[in-house]
Amino acid sequence: MISESEKARLLIGFKQVKRALSEGKAEKVFLSEDCETKISAPIEELAKENNVQLFYIATMKELGALCEINVKASCAAVLKA
Repeated sequence: MISESEKARLLIGFKQVKRALSEGKAEKVFLSEDCETKISAPIEELAKENNVQLFYIATMKELGALCEINVKASCAAVLKA
């Protein structure tokens, strides 16, 4: 789901993903289905406004593993090349 070339352009965490979406720098976004609504709602809204692909991952633990970090992640974004 996240290629090796995309991992070099990966941002992890609510604040960084929100900023990337707001600035039009995100190519695609990953959002965990079990994160709080106060995190998911603004990310979903910004992704929709900016026509950014949004992928849902079942759990924050699974998203953290997908991003190759040893902690949970609520969201992540791949920056435009």
